Amino acid sequence: MGRPEKIRLGEILVQQKLLSEDQLKAALEEQKKTGRRLGHVFIEKGFISEELISKALARQLGAAYIDLKHYNIKRDIITRLPETQARRFRAIVLEDKGESYMVGMADPTDLTAYDEIARVLKRDIDLAVVTETELLRAIDRSYRRTEQIAGLAQELGADLGDSGAIDFAALATTPGLEEAPVVKLLQTVFEDATQARASDIHIEPQEKRLQIRFRIDGVLHLQTETDAKIASAVVLRLKLMSGLDISEKRLPQDGRFAIKVRNTAIDVRISTMPTQYGESVVMRLLNQGSGILGLDNIGIPADMLVKVREVIHRHSGMILVTGPTGSGKTTTLYAALNELNTPERKIITVEDPVEYRLPGINQVQVNDKIELTFDRVLRSALRQDPDVVLVGEMRDEKTVETGLRAAMTGHMVFSTLHTNDASSTPIRLLDMGAPRYMVALSLQLVLAQRLVRVICESCIEDYKLLPNEHEFLRSELGDEVDRHVYKRGRGCSHCNGTGFNGRTGIYEMLEMTKPVVEAANQEDVQKFIKIAREQLAGRTLRHHAAKIAAAGRTTADEAMRVSSQLAD
Repeated sequence: MGRPEKIRLGEILVQQKLLSEDQLKAALEEQKKTGRRLGHVFIEKGFISEELISKALARQLGAAYIDLKHYNIKRDIITRLPETQARRFRAIVLEDKGESYMVGMADPTDLTAYDEIARVLKRDIDLAVVTETELLRAIDRSYRRTEQIAGLAQELGADLGDSGAIDFAALATTPGLEEAPVVKLLQTVFEDATQARASDIHIEPQEKRLQIRFRIDGVLHLQTETDAKIASAVVLRLKLMSGLDISEKRLPQDGRFAIKVRNTAIDVRISTMPTQYGESVVMRLLNQGSGILGLDNIGIPADMLVKVREVIHRHSGMILVTGPTGSGKTTTLYAALNELNTPERKIITVEDPVEYRLPGINQVQVNDKIELTFDRVLRSALRQDPDVVLVGEMRDEKTVETGLRAAMTGHMVFSTLHTNDASSTPIRLLDMGAPRYMVALSLQLVLAQRLVRVICESCIEDYKLLPNEHEFLRSELGDEVDRHVYKRGRGCSHCNGTGFNGRTGIYEMLEMTKPVVEAANQEDVQKFIKIAREQLAGRTLRHHAAKIAAAGRTTADEAMRVSSQLAD
């Protein structure tokens, strides 16, 4: 179709019986007060969904409605409209038809935007209607900054010259530093990492190249490789941002800083380490605007969730969440704290660092440099009359004993521990020097977890199991294995060709029942492990991973990958 005619959204929705006259009147009154767009008012008041509005507009205009969730966007096509115009006009180029482009618009009634897009593209436009939410997500995914990063890296290299020498004083004090190539490069890297949903940025100097990689959904992806001579300038600038010692290159350093990317606050934890070819930097990105998930939304199986909820509402005891770094332990603990966060409870957290901000609770940042240790802060916290205490990690014997003692004396204590599974956790506490009777009396529940990647909904398809995958799933599911249809992701623009989009938790739960407590009180470790594993039968991490694969939420290969990291 050609240029759309001027139409009134409210009248269309009333004509199509999607909105009542009273609702339209109420929305128009609200629009006069706030000045907000009418479509947004309809959605915010709950009168109609964004998808129904888009479909109604498409019907009125005789245009196609396209669900971008299931549309495989081609990056070379979408970028024919510059990102600035795409965001400004809420439009996206979907298809090159030769003499025209098919363009998706969130507001096809905006004739000025239509005319400007046609001018920029220099072709006729075949209009399609899309929802604004999915349009903005598609823009965030598609306008990656790989070429821009490579160009800025080359600019920085040229700025440094052949010697690669850095003027430390200039980088630290020059006015207008925001225009320096190194600053523009890092800003672009952070923007791209945020758009790609990266949890970590790895900056790694090699012999002849500087390698930048992003960890997305737990897996590292190469972002760019560039000239090694810019490595020192990049590391120096990051050290200045995080207040680290720029003269110290021989020892590892840790720090943090905060940045804003597209009006979103990001906390960055930085770790530097000397390597053969320079200092390697890893940065963990913590999005403060993403919100805290509830216990219902992190993947805990329904039967486990009932018990977890019952235990966290007790007045005393210890709950431990275990797993390796990056397995979602803090997310689980904060989901529990969020549920307990009421005016009647005093909650104190002792963390290194404070990863989430939760209004209404008292959060303390550990600082070893001034001897503000976990144990010291925990002992002080207990004098503050808390009901619930979260200890970021059980790192040493003193912290373990103080935490267990607090759990025995009327406090609910949450913490994490680096163990491979739930059954080995009480043994680990004993190895750390905790008295046996304290472990048996104080520990209420152990939740072990991992994260598995979830199949991309936009390119999900049926999949026939390979023999080794079938064998693995049979070992966990028995004859049930053949009663399911298995899935995989084909790979599309929504998932950067990986077939996965996002992650969910897998869990196993060890409840300290009477038989388990009695076994923990004895010195026979093998007997304890045997009793603990009997209780876990059919509810292990492996079994949960297999169940998620059978439900079509992850692949058999991903379930096997995560399970291969577990002890037998």
